[in-house]
Amino acid sequence: MMDHVDMDHVSAENLLSRVGELRRSGMTAPQIARELGLTKAQVQPLLRQVAGSQRTAVADRPLPEPADRELLGCWISPGWSAGLGLDDAPEWAALDPDAGDGVGSGGLAAVMVARADRSSRVTLCGFLVDVYCLGVKNTLGPQTVSSGAVLDRTRAFFRAFPTPARPAPLELAQQLVHGAVAYAAALGFTPHPEFADVAPYLGPPSGPCPIRFGLNGKPFYISGPRDRPGEVIATLERTAGAGNYDLLTHVPTL
Repeated sequence: MMDHVDMDHVSAENLLSRVGELRRSGMTAPQIARELGLTKAQVQPLLRQVAGSQRTAVADRPLPEPADRELLGCWISPGWSAGLGLDDAPEWAALDPDAGDGVGSGGLAAVMVARADRSSRVTLCGFLVDVYCLGVKNTLGPQTVSSGAVLDRTRAFFRAFPTPARPAPLELAQQLVHGAVAYAAALGFTPHPEFADVAPYLGPPSGPCPIRFGLNGKPFYISGPRDRPGEVIATLERTAGAGNYDLLTHVPTL
């Protein structure tokens, strides 16, 4: 053990560094006090400084790129696969027993991912996807919340669907979202303007997409309350061609 430390002749910086080394080695406060010839009362404020410095270092450390952050959850809405071709991904079809034989969810699928952030916080990103025609219609986030708020935020995001969201493999979420965007792009449609903000948290897909989009392989436009049906139909006439798509509109098209 060291001789009793003369606090007047040991620099505060060196002493703090030594306390930090001993703390990281697993020593308790009394053990550090004995090692340095200090009292426990002298060691306690030094340990608080060490802990504060460590927290600051963690806070200042740059976070990994969004797709490299720890995945804490990935969820998908029930019925997402209704009408889609999944012959090349039967394991994904088995994850969606609610799909049924009809339109089901009306071609809308919701996807949410949760990634680790700093200090027990979580970043959420959501995607509302028209898998029959338009691709990504809306997004959520990036939204950073406490870990305790994740369940409530997830329930709120999926509340429009009749049954709770299900956990999903990240690869499925990536292929569904990015595949729908590519399918829509081929038809002349771009994703929601904020898609670029949330896509990095989803991450890119690996390999070709095994999902066949459209309703049974054919573009099917179902108009929404914020759509401009006339513009959508004009685009489909130009890209898919007359007779090569189906539609269901709830408002006049002109």
